[in-house]
Amino acid sequence: MYRDKIKVLDCTIRDGGLINNHDFDRRFVRKVFKAISEAGIDYMEIGYKNSKELFSPKEYGLWKFCDDEEIKKITDGIKSKTKISVMVDVGRVKLEDVKPASKSPVSMIRVASYVKDVDKAIYMANHFADKGYETTINIMAISKDQGVELDEALHQINEESKINVLYIVDSFGALYQETVEDLIKRARKIIKSKEIGFHGHNHQQLAFGNTIEAIIHDANYLDGTVYGIGRAAGNCPLELLIGFLKNPKFDIRPILDLISNEFIPLRKKIEWGYIIPYAIAGMMNEHPRAAMALRKSSKKEDYREFYESILNTGLD
Repeated sequence: MYRDKIKVLDCTIRDGGLINNHDFDRRFVRKVFKAISEAGIDYMEIGYKNSKELFSPKEYGLWKFCDDEEIKKITDGIKSKTKISVMVDVGRVKLEDVKPASKSPVSMIRVASYVKDVDKAIYMANHFADKGYETTINIMAISKDQGVELDEALHQINEESKINVLYIVDSFGALYQETVEDLIKRARKIIKSKEIGFHGHNHQQLAFGNTIEAIIHDANYLDGTVYGIGRAAGNCPLELLIGFLKNPKFDIRPILDLISNEFIPLRKKIEWGYIIPYAIAGMMNEHPRAAMALRKSSKKEDYREFYESILNTGLD
């Protein structure tokens, strides 16, 4: 059995881009889009929409900015029902730079925000909704913000926003199933007229299990990435997710081919997935930036020292 309301969003290029400064070449991104389309995935998030005044195109690849013309080079000529999504961070994009949806290849804009900035996220999301886009607010680092401020933010989103989906985001891979259950139920109780989504990170190898837990409690928008690619330990593997859902509209075979032909070779060039420093960051409910820095140092396998450093000092 399967639930018709469930939508799957692939964020391979967007979250995977956090590993390589969003510098995937067009050939690779087009291969991913073609496979995602053939697999019947509902959305593909192709990157971020950021201001070039804040981020230099000399330092970042195309998918840090997601110019409409660049997106068209990826999608043109490929028969697809998959909608294109982009992500924006509060304060990092000029609203006037985003064209109306009728003039863009993008269908959905997801606004990433911390609880403290939810008023700004609502303003941005409503602006994009008025331009004709499907919109979401993704509450990041929710493992750090589970108090009354979260409930206040949820009430504000319910009452003031025009979004389609509210996303619970386990940015640090710190959540366990009981907490996922609680967060989805809290959101469902407050958010009356919008869908709930879940985005998991795999620091403790729980992204897939936590996504299943979110599904059980009526989250209908689900994120995954091909072969689990993403920042640090990565995300819920898309192939596991669509295998679990048992929805005949999804076809896992194009994803398996994509992994064989593109992601196995890519894994030899860039690192992601379950590694002890990322697991430690998840256990401690901390951002993986220090673990990522460790992996680039001469002490990359000195796990005990890293554990002690976090245990004794913590991370900002």
